[in-house]
Amino acid sequence: MAPAMPRPSDDPWPPLPLAEWQDTYATLHLWTQVVGKVRMALSPPLNHFWHVTLYVCARGLTTSAIPFSGGIFEIRFDFIDHALLVETSDGTTRRLPLAPRSVADFYGDLFGLLASLDIHPKIAAHPDEVPNPIPFAEDRVHASYDPEYARRFWRILVSADSVFQEFRGRFIAKSSPVHFFWGACDLAVTRFSGRRAPPRPGADAVQSEAYSHEVSSVGFWPGGGGVDGPAFYSYAAPEPAGFRERKILPGAAFYHSTLGEFILMYDDARRASSPRESILDFAQSAYDAAADLGRWDREACERQRTP
Repeated sequence: MAPAMPRPSDDPWPPLPLAEWQDTYATLHLWTQVVGKVRMALSPPLNHFWHVTLYVCARGLTTSAIPFSGGIFEIRFDFIDHALLVETSDGTTRRLPLAPRSVADFYGDLFGLLASLDIHPKIAAHPDEVPNPIPFAEDRVHASYDPEYARRFWRILVSADSVFQEFRGRFIAKSSPVHFFWGACDLAVTRFSGRRAPPRPGADAVQSEAYSHEVSSVGFWPGGGGVDGPAFYSYAAPEPAGFRERKILPGAAFYHSTLGEFILMYDDARRASSPRESILDFAQSAYDAAADLGRWDREACERQRTP
């Protein structure tokens, strides 16, 4: 008997057409910003704003441990049972259902739940890196939640996280964790050459800290900003001369001149005979271009792989 085909949400690389979940995407993006800002408010600062990110976990996305007066707590998006959980080190758990609700309601309910646990973060209660931002407490525009598409998005993050972890393991110099940036709603891992970067013209405080050193980064995000669908991306900052002209694998990858990044559309990767190898080829070849043209000390930075 032939094996049963996986349900779409169980497929490790499910389809995620941007047009079909645009409203859920926009709402979920803002919910992650509310949660991410709680972590940012209560966590000790780390270089490159690594103290603000979320992480892929076995059921969704997590803040990891956050200190507070009663010990530590953690906030988790559960995209299997579709709930937001707040768990404290004294064994207490609070839960909010993930269902169609406005950002204003999500924000109010979460902060009410935190207050019941004697957790009182002070955040900048408005979204970042989105057009026409609406303060969280006033946003009744974004109120969509399709559980199937939320789960598909998480399944892709799980698969991409695994690939990025493997790619990260090839590098022995400074590298970021594989983490989810709620500002742009992307999962990324970044390698560092070890050299400081020149100041970025017009950079704000966040950008100046994020790009204080030379980097090569690879990531995944659901699309937008001139890219009509989910995609993998890779860039170098600062971008060395000749970078955009380099041939990047696989053949479907291309340089997006507006974004200043190499792009591999998610659908091209998921339809490959091995999506994992396709994404690894993309990440490695884009890094090779950045490291070669930027004259990184590759022998010192990279784990030597056996043939």
